Amino acid sequence: MDDQVALRLAVTGITKSYGAFAALQDVSFELRAGEIMALLGENGAGKSTLVKILSGLVTPDSGDLLIDGATVEISSVASSQAAGIAVVQQEYSSVGTMTVAENLVIGQHNSPWLWSPKRLVRNARELLGRVGLEHVDPRTDVRRLSVAEMQLLEIARVLARDAKIIIFDEPTAALSDLDISRVLTTAQRLASEGVSIVYVTHRLGEVFEIADRVTIFRNGRSGEPMEVAGLDVDTVVTKMIGRELGHLYPTKASKLGDVALETRQLLCSGLRAPVDLTVRRGEILGITGQLGSGAASAMEALAGIRPVLAGDILRNGTPVTMRSRRAGIRVGIAYCSADRKRDGIYAAASTRSNLSSPWLGSLSRGGFLPGRAETAATQDLAQKFAIDVSRLDVRVSALSGGNQQKVAVGKWSGIHPDVLLVEEPTRGVDVGARADIYRTLRTLAESGLAVVVSSSDTNEVLGLCDTIATFYHGQPTAIRPAADWSEHDLVREVMHREEVTA
Repeated sequence: MDDQVALRLAVTGITKSYGAFAALQDVSFELRAGEIMALLGENGAGKSTLVKILSGLVTPDSGDLLIDGATVEISSVASSQAAGIAVVQQEYSSVGTMTVAENLVIGQHNSPWLWSPKRLVRNARELLGRVGLEHVDPRTDVRRLSVAEMQLLEIARVLARDAKIIIFDEPTAALSDLDISRVLTTAQRLASEGVSIVYVTHRLGEVFEIADRVTIFRNGRSGEPMEVAGLDVDTVVTKMIGRELGHLYPTKASKLGDVALETRQLLCSGLRAPVDLTVRRGEILGITGQLGSGAASAMEALAGIRPVLAGDILRNGTPVTMRSRRAGIRVGIAYCSADRKRDGIYAAASTRSNLSSPWLGSLSRGGFLPGRAETAATQDLAQKFAIDVSRLDVRVSALSGGNQQKVAVGKWSGIHPDVLLVEEPTRGVDVGARADIYRTLRTLAESGLAVVVSSSDTNEVLGLCDTIATFYHGQPTAIRPAADWSEHDLVREVMHREEVTA
């Protein structure tokens, strides 16, 4: 990126405190016209606070914002939009029962509802073309779109506001590898048209693929923007966490125990072909595939959430009936879902209460709960999962995303299961927290648990798991030791050969 390119956004000395806690301290960086600037940092580093300030949801205590050389006051969402800023969130805001064309004019101020149906469709086709959705009929209800198409629609909606600066806030957190590439391609296309992009992500691969420069946040402060071309992953990680991370993934299993969980010709809704899986004590089995591949369906069947239509699930060689999640727990199977906000944590409760929630009944005596026993057990879990013990009485929603994920996974360890099922264990989690979660899952496996991880992140599956099973279009396609997979072969398998070579 040429240094002579005009500045689009200048952030100077932005500070924001909540009581004694300084969320941002003297944050400054510059964004050029047509540039993709990545913002990186661990959860709680200050990125989200800055995004809220730029989008008008939070007012800074001090500092200045300049757009195209002029100082702007951003005190509301409306004033942010008027300044030419738009945010693409990871949560979708489209209305599913309305058409694509109708969603694209929500929030516009030039009376688009007075437009004729033909003009609505014409307007929609232009915007959809800019984000690679030329194939989508503007008259289609949004609820019929795929997850990736809904994310691209969110981008098209902000383009409808003639945004000069678009903030992508974790736009690919819930997407498969194939769908991620569509979002990244769209971001690059917009930058080539002169749109300036602030790209917030935890996926370092995306940064090296599309970003021109990167600004790293740590403890509420911003570092000097750096050219991505001159960086490597180790340097970025060290600057993010302030220490050498060492190996992100722990050492693989050296020996495996008896078979703890097995499926024979298992079939459930979401699968088009039966599944045969085996996981042993001490092993981490990875299940991977694109969204809709059947990997998540298989996991939910193992957890008792999705009804088994045919075949068997065996625990220690004995068939078990799995009609509910509670039934799974009774036979020693614990399950942590991919959506921590929906069913992984109790946001309004304390960290202590969250950690103890699955196993309180085992501590109670005559209807009474021994507080000391709960405290001792939750402290032990917190230490095992690298959660700050001093924050056990803090509401879990006040923790960073990475620590919330540790709580969501860690609470199930407290029931002492024989099998732990974890979906998307590090979705939306920073590098430091990822390393903690990986180490803890490996420690649990070494203690004798059988661990099954379902993840759409092929690097994660390759680095963490001992054995990998791949799924595509509702059926299993391969299962073999992780050492027998290359990254190229694994990506090819989950995308499928016909699509890769097309």
